Amino acid sequence: MLQDKITQYTADINAFSTENADELEQFRIKFLGTKGIIKDIFDEFKAVSPEEKRTLGKVLNEFKQLAEAKYQALKENDTADLTRKDAGLDLTLPGAGFDVGARHPLALVRREIVDIFSKLGFIVAEGPEIEDDWHNFSALNFPEEHPARDMQDTFFIKKGGEKGDIALRTHTSSVQVRMMEAGKPPFRALMPGRVYRNEAISARAHCFFHQVEGLYVDENVSFADLKQTLFYFVQELYGEGTEVRFRPSYFPFTEPSAEMDISCTICKGAGCQLCKYSGWVEILGCGMVDPNVLENCGIDSKKYSGFAFGMGIERIANLKFEIKDLRLFSENDVRFLKQFKTSLI
Repeated sequence: MLQDKITQYTADINAFSTENADELEQFRIKFLGTKGIIKDIFDEFKAVSPEEKRTLGKVLNEFKQLAEAKYQALKENDTADLTRKDAGLDLTLPGAGFDVGARHPLALVRREIVDIFSKLGFIVAEGPEIEDDWHNFSALNFPEEHPARDMQDTFFIKKGGEKGDIALRTHTSSVQVRMMEAGKPPFRALMPGRVYRNEAISARAHCFFHQVEGLYVDENVSFADLKQTLFYFVQELYGEGTEVRFRPSYFPFTEPSAEMDISCTICKGAGCQLCKYSGWVEILGCGMVDPNVLENCGIDSKKYSGFAFGMGIERIANLKFEIKDLRLFSENDVRFLKQFKTSLI
């Protein structure tokens, strides 16, 4: 009789116990599978008389619930997980953990530079890495015969055309031109980004590197404003007491122009290999924006003046982290990058 089968199978379910995943799966197939015992019993139940259905209906449902509850209990029991047992894992051992990454040193320095200048109201502006002759050279007062236009310094993509030569930008000054063309003074912005020069790769030079340039254009901007801005930047980045000096220089897009040195952060001015035993290290070039550049961008040079500066992020990182070989920044050597784990945030 059906009642006897249910009684027998109920005893089997109550007595069943295992820590073996295969045995548990066989239990599920035997009782709960599409061709299992419960399915067969429900099929038999359809053929019993109406009087028996009233008696057996409740018993049959309780039997099904018992089988399902037994399976779930054993499945949720950690000791029944054969996968872990067969894998030979000791669950009492501590976890293996995982390796924590770090930000790239150039990204850290770039962020620090941007944060410092943001306190002075400088925003961040960006532009394309592939530039035309006007934005990369002509608008910045580069004469036709300037050596920077030569193939030995620039990666040209296309010679000639409606917009002149097309090349990988040699500096982020092109972003300054685009900003001045598209808007009206005042401007106060930083232009960080990757630039390209056709140079031999060595410990001190690379065919691509990273720059941060700055531009401030407004009425009555003076060289004194430039000096005080950069002096503040140096004190924030390298610490109070870092000495600064300006040396006259030449750049086509600024007049007057200067290069800025700081006292060597490695030897503290005493003299070492990095500063070539001079006690000073050059970190950036700067100057007052040439009136021709302002006029090229549609800005009245008689009403407005401004200053600009530019620095290589690699040079700043060299001094900050005492890294002597520029190639380390682009070789993706995990042993090198792991040193900056403490600077993850």
